[in-house]
Amino acid sequence: MRNSSGARNPPSFFRADPPRAPKPKLMSMTLPVKPWYRDRWPWLLIAGPAIVVVAGIATAWLAWSTDDGVVADDYYKRGLVINRQLERSTRGEALGLGAVLEVSPDGAVRLRLAGLADDAAPASVRAKLTNATRAGNDRVATLERGADGVYAGRMAPVPPGRWLVSIETDAWRLPTVEVGGAVREVRLGTARAVD
Repeated sequence: MRNSSGARNPPSFFRADPPRAPKPKLMSMTLPVKPWYRDRWPWLLIAGPAIVVVAGIATAWLAWSTDDGVVADDYYKRGLVINRQLERSTRGEALGLGAVLEVSPDGAVRLRLAGLADDAAPASVRAKLTNATRAGNDRVATLERGADGVYAGRMAPVPPGRWLVSIETDAWRLPTVEVGGAVREVRLGTARAVD
């Protein structure tokens, strides 16, 4: 199209372009497209965070449902008690005390104490059998001194197992002895050859 001066007008966007020749069809190889969930890589990428989420939930459940038995509110007071027990153990060793504890299957307990004069012997002592694996199975008996100088008392029958045996009073304590199996006769302290 020409304008009044005879120059050619630039092509307009409003006019249709002249028809072009069709392009030849190229042979294209199209691979079948799989859905994303059929490929292994997305699952491999999802697995890491999914495992972390499951482990976090399991850890939170474990923390919420179990008791923190090791943590104590009165840890300072417990430390002071431990120090007193150590002092009592040291005092028991310094006195040269020894004992033979006899426990019968029905729970009768007898104790022969050596190293103290008759007038210095306490009227009663405590025998503690602490279960090494289960705190609910601990046994404690207060043993009273008889006329023959032998201490006697009773406790619940003691099943076989690992036991920590100790003899103590408010003033002294014999070193703890570990016993495996049935508790029948236990020798404690520095005078272990008490007959």
